[in-house]
Amino acid sequence: MGKRPARRQETKNREMSSFPAKMAMWDFNHCDPKRCSGKKLARLGLIKDLRVGQKFGGVVVSPNGTSPVCPDDREVVETHGAAVVECSWARIDEIPFGKIGGRHERLLPYLVAANPVNYGRPWRLNCVEALAACFAITGHRDWAEQVLSHFTWGHAFLELNEELLDIYEECTDAKSVQEAQQAYLDAIEQEAEQRRQSKLTGETVIGGAEHGLPGELPPSDSDAYEYEDEDDESDSEVGEGIDIGESDDESNDENGESDEDDGDDEVESVNEKLKGL
Repeated sequence: MGKRPARRQETKNREMSSFPAKMAMWDFNHCDPKRCSGKKLARLGLIKDLRVGQKFGGVVVSPNGTSPVCPDDREVVETHGAAVVECSWARIDEIPFGKIGGRHERLLPYLVAANPVNYGRPWRLNCVEALAACFAITGHRDWAEQVLSHFTWGHAFLELNEELLDIYEECTDAKSVQEAQQAYLDAIEQEAEQRRQSKLTGETVIGGAEHGLPGELPPSDSDAYEYEDEDDESDSEVGEGIDIGESDDESNDENGESDEDDGDDEVESVNEKLKGL
């Protein structure tokens, strides 16, 4: 009985050493341990817990960042890894950002969540999605696939964002990522305008972006995104807010509630937020 904890720690150490990059998080315990992707990675021994007061040498995906993750960050990620801040946006004022983070704090560019709570919603990534996005943008789609493989819905994140990740990966620096992001959002806005016009004329708009509209959910008769955990623990991300692409949000998102706003309003809101980048 007394040796079991030691064996579990050895297993965790092997898991952590087997992953190609370092992963870490500052966990402020704002969510249910059984429903947090960051805590699941910790249980698997794939991510290191950092204390308040500790800094991290790699890329830190954080709402405190001022520029987006870009391919130029590849060497930093390969050498020092990536970290996230596990916290709730409803309690963001409690986070002592001056005592965490590091030299390479980054936002994420426009991406769409695939976790079951916020499926199809822009910016609403959880911890594992944020890490996977960081890896993919810096040229390591294989690392992204590996870390997401521990979640039954993980493959959906890369599929849903394949076009965007390809675009960002082809960029060079933060400025080019911002420009690519804006071009993509301009295209969405143009489509939204076409939809507005079609409502007035009664015409149907065919084609357009396949994702990015808030509240877009998987088909009700599909179990492709149901959570199944080998430990009988729910992976639902209720209460986990890693909204690292923007700086404000509604508190009802923390409970997994979806907005009733339409896609047109979301596009306008997103473009307003981008002015701060």
